[in-house]
Amino acid sequence: MGGIFDRAAIALSGLCLVHCLLLPVIIVALPLLAQVSATHFHAQMLLVVTPVSLFAFGLGFRRHRNHAIIAWGTTGIALLAFGGTVAHASYGAVADTVLTIGGSIVLATAHYFNNRLTRHVAAP
Repeated sequence: MGGIFDRAAIALSGLCLVHCLLLPVIIVALPLLAQVSATHFHAQMLLVVTPVSLFAFGLGFRRHRNHAIIAWGTTGIALLAFGGTVAHASYGAVADTVLTIGGSIVLATAHYFNNRLTRHVAAP
């Protein structure tokens, strides 16, 4: 069952990554979109990504007991949270983008390994 949440979290991390890579292109190509979007997408995504990730890691950890996966997942969530909140408000869009892209990659990788280990470890 945890595999569903890992795959969902990987997809959400990928969505963050696609957003971060494509948004500058869209803004350059269509300047009106920058005016239309008054809300901050990264902060909104955190509200979805964090609980899904925590639930998936919790289910996976119950099976594989691998602390490294939890550490990597926590690091990915922390990078996303810091990038989408503090860095966005204090350091600007470049810091926000760099941290959220890095966090998305770390988080998706952690979910990938969480999913693999969960599937390959016998149930307790």
